Amino acid sequence: HHNITVEPARPRKSKDKAKAEQGLLETQRWVLAHFRHHNFFSVDEANTFIMELLERYNNKKMKHLDKSRRELFELLDEPELKELPANRHTYTQFKIARVDQQYHVVLEKCNYSVPFTYLGEQVELRYNVHSVEIFYKHERIAIHPRLRHVGQYSTLTEHMPKDHEYMHEKMQPSRLRSWAKNIGEYSSIFVEDMFADVEHNPQAYKKIVSVLSLARLHGKAELELALMYALDKKTLRTKSIKSILEKKLYLQKSANNTTATVTQSLFNTHDNLRDPNNYK
Repeated sequence: HHNITVEPARPRKSKDKAKAEQGLLETQRWVLAHFRHHNFFSVDEANTFIMELLERYNNKKMKHLDKSRRELFELLDEPELKELPANRHTYTQFKIARVDQQYHVVLEKCNYSVPFTYLGEQVELRYNVHSVEIFYKHERIAIHPRLRHVGQYSTLTEHMPKDHEYMHEKMQPSRLRSWAKNIGEYSSIFVEDMFADVEHNPQAYKKIVSVLSLARLHGKAELELALMYALDKKTLRTKSIKSILEKKLYLQKSANNTTATVTQSLFNTHDNLRDPNNYK
């Protein structure tokens, strides 16, 4: 960044920088010698006195050279100095990620697009406070401004496939809508809400698939009840829907202490159920 090379000295090897250590020792002795007859009542007061002493020390002529340290600096070092870089050095970090079915990679819970032809490939992310660069086999395939808020998307139009269709992945909006319709009414409403909530349909694919897949584990009827409850509470996070299913929150009584009609029609259809009257 400064067009120089830093060659650090080894720890606890003072001979690696003998001249620096000797110069430090001489300066320390000269400054401390002037401290003997002074009392200081704050750190700032001591620092001010040290700065004055250092100015005097740098302007003091050295006997063997008949020049001061400042004169030597102005004669030898200052003419060789170059201007500082216009911009500060930018610290860059690296991460390996895999392109998901939405043709995005995830970095610190933010999403960045790559050309859709790289679906499933492993890529390298180089990022700093300003930008995120994405490389595939050492070739840069995308660059984005750095996002700061969890869940944000940076999607470039040139990365999108035509009509957002993934024929080889069979992941189109029509397929997801058909899947939801096969489960029930509230699943369809959920899918439409997810598509309406994003700028580009593929941004909702992962969440929709995660939720609709719960029908295989809990059954279509229970997922419908959970989505009805979630839509009513405006709680559409995947974790929240899973929690509703696991805790069966949709079976709870409403505020007026009556059981929801849909629950009665689905579950209270035989004589093998006990109610509170059986335990009086």
